[in-house]
Amino acid sequence: MHCRSAESGKITQCRKKLVESPESVTGDPLVNLRTTLCLIVLLSVSPAWGQSGATDDKRPNILLIVADDLGYADLGAYGSDINTPNIDELAARGMLLTQFHTAPSCGPTRAMLLSGNNNHVAGTARQNTTGVAGWPVRGYENYLSDRIVPFPRLLQEAGYHTYTVGKWHLGVAAEHSPRAAGFSRAFNMLKGAGTHFDAKGFMVGGSKYRLDDDLVEYPVGRYSTDLYTDRLIEFIDSNKHDGKPFFAYAAYTSPHWPLQVPDEYLDIYAGQYDDGYDALRLKRFNSLQEAGVVPLSWELPPRNDAITRWEKLDNDQKRRESRKMELYAAMLDNLDDHVGRLIDYLRKHDLYDNTLIIFMSDNGPDGGDFYREGPFVEYLQANFDNAYEKMGTAESFVSYDAPWAEAGSAPFQKFKTYSREGGIVAPMIIAGAGVAAHGIIDSTYLTVMDLAPTFLEIAGAKYPEDGSVQPMLGESINRFLTGESESIHDDNYVSTQYHAGHAFMRQGNWKIANLEPPFDESGFELFNLSDDPGETSNLADAEPEKFAEMVALWRVERKKLGIILPQDL
Repeated sequence: MHCRSAESGKITQCRKKLVESPESVTGDPLVNLRTTLCLIVLLSVSPAWGQSGATDDKRPNILLIVADDLGYADLGAYGSDINTPNIDELAARGMLLTQFHTAPSCGPTRAMLLSGNNNHVAGTARQNTTGVAGWPVRGYENYLSDRIVPFPRLLQEAGYHTYTVGKWHLGVAAEHSPRAAGFSRAFNMLKGAGTHFDAKGFMVGGSKYRLDDDLVEYPVGRYSTDLYTDRLIEFIDSNKHDGKPFFAYAAYTSPHWPLQVPDEYLDIYAGQYDDGYDALRLKRFNSLQEAGVVPLSWELPPRNDAITRWEKLDNDQKRRESRKMELYAAMLDNLDDHVGRLIDYLRKHDLYDNTLIIFMSDNGPDGGDFYREGPFVEYLQANFDNAYEKMGTAESFVSYDAPWAEAGSAPFQKFKTYSREGGIVAPMIIAGAGVAAHGIIDSTYLTVMDLAPTFLEIAGAKYPEDGSVQPMLGESINRFLTGESESIHDDNYVSTQYHAGHAFMRQGNWKIANLEPPFDESGFELFNLSDDPGETSNLADAEPEKFAEMVALWRVERKKLGIILPQDL
């Protein structure tokens, strides 16, 4: 096994052991997990998987927890000051993956997750957009396409109960609902975002919710994370004695804007971020290194000069900005409490030891502020009040915004919507049934597309191979989790993405990407991520042959995946 050293900083596979201390159960995020040594894990696990239809079904349950717009550096296990002891405990008893890659935005990630395929193949070429310029275009369906089979449908056919709660973002109509995708029980917000205490949402008409097959009213006053957790526990509890395994998909809407929390969480981080976003960005980078998540040799990318320096803000601006980060931290703290509720339930009912638990975010942190700019300003400002004393309540619509997102995406550049690493590298923790390693940090490369084939293999389910749908692009990570394999993808594996004017392609440690839309191949830059994870040195001129090779491969992959650009039409 090749281990990434703090001296070289190369992104090759590295496993580091997390130290579990007595403080880990107290929730102190600064001392609960620390990296002390690289080691080789020589463990093997032989779970009784793939026994579909067995009388005594030994296949594990699967609990997939997805946070919405969570920053890379914001969990306690990653060195953050935010209190996340329950999520940190998963890292202590499993694996923390430092190189987990998603799409740059919510909808495409969720389509790739459920299909094991590229977002264009899966039907979400651009989230919230159907067709191009009013014309129907293949790939721009804005719901899961008929070119894939959602894996929950196959799990259900293989004998699993399949449950989901939270954000759907893959179609509003009944034929594009979670039930149509194979979930036996479902309670979901259908669009991509919503308020956390009601259905006011962010646009005219508000948010829509579906319970199984029916559109339902949101219970005003219930906090979203609490409600989703209650529903999921109800679903699992209803069948817990029938001997069948379950797949549960908890697609939380936290900590996505608007930053709203229950009253008891409003002030738990008061004053903690008064030093500002520039100081926090440096602190987050340093804490990632101290936690062993990134090597000591890595350097923080240059500051984004488009963001006003903290010292240039007046006192009122600083007060409001600090409040944003306090509320974001409170939302994440609250989310962790509800992750703890799920874990406690599993333990109480003797389900914990036979459950594989995956915690992840869907993309990088969000740098937008719809209250101040964008197509929904009129609606938001007419229906919400962002006065300081109301920030964080149901009456407000406050966003995290770019300055804090840059801190949350340390040690990378940019944030959600961008094809820079800051937009597409997300936190991931895997623990439980079938995971041989305990308390390990690992830097092997994997993508959100790898989860679908992993779950199907666990269930003994088969993806269609008769040509009726396109084959999955992801690869199962089960042999990696059990310690039988040291990596998931070889250096020839290619990841390709285009979304809303942002494109990238990666092969091994080489990556081409553009920065700002509109997209044109002339905007591609070349990076070697093993030496330059912050994407600060464009090597297109220094490595012309490699650059030409990568652009040529992009054209091949684009054709193979059927990626249609607006300018093609």
